[in-house]
Amino acid sequence: MAETPLIFDRSLVLRRQLRALAQGPADFLLRAAVEELAARLSAVQRDFAEALDVGSPSPLLSEAIARPGRRIARIVADPAFGPRAAVGDEERLDVAPQSVDLVVSALALQWVNDLPGALVQMRRALRPDGLLLACMIGGGSLAELRAAFTEAEAELEGGASPRVAPFADVRAAGNLLQRAGFALPVADSEAIVVRYDSMFGLTSDLRAMGATNPLFSRAKKPLRRATLMRAAELYAEKFSDPDGRIRATFEFLWLSGWAPHESQQKPAPRGSGQVSLADALKPRRPRDA
Repeated sequence: MAETPLIFDRSLVLRRQLRALAQGPADFLLRAAVEELAARLSAVQRDFAEALDVGSPSPLLSEAIARPGRRIARIVADPAFGPRAAVGDEERLDVAPQSVDLVVSALALQWVNDLPGALVQMRRALRPDGLLLACMIGGGSLAELRAAFTEAEAELEGGASPRVAPFADVRAAGNLLQRAGFALPVADSEAIVVRYDSMFGLTSDLRAMGATNPLFSRAKKPLRRATLMRAAELYAEKFSDPDGRIRATFEFLWLSGWAPHESQQKPAPRGSGQVSLADALKPRRPRDA
């Protein structure tokens, strides 16, 4: 069996998250993800008596989905992320098979090296007809920052090193849910644009999220001041609004899927369709309102 490639230095991710927590984290993205996840869950008419929060770096999600009669366990990377939580690893879940009805996660899975394996373990932890609902940072995030650094380094250093993590996109996420054995898998994405006075406001927030570059392949030598300043200039030139403020895009990638159960909808058998593909693709006349 091929070894999982080590993309992220997870020990470095943890150290930076703990430092951010100690200094006062910038948690506006986490709060937005928690609010939306709780809203999506509330639309599902189920009780979900036993829930598991995997990796969320704060008790915010567990608090948001708490209900009378619902027991919520948390698995976190370090005790500092909240009381009454078990310390564990998203890549090696120490959870009994078919022991929970609901698995949730907010802004943690983007740092997992073995995301397919983590999803398989979450599906195994679910009882039949149990639900996974998770939010992670998607591949469209920080495209502006990536472009500015790439151009600045190519111009001044003669080549670019990876500065922004390569997260999964929505199509890959949907495929991973299917591979992990989830029924009725759905992946969708949402872009959130945050504006700053300069690139340095953005990088300050990234440090306060514990989300600066954790790639194993990152350049080990410090970034030269001239390159940093050139990246800030390019960012302002290419990604600013008329008022001079810059834009930073964060993509939320939403994952949902169910542990298989005989009561669930099944895809129609191949060949059972009553309309041919050619007919389905014929242009239709627009209807009047």
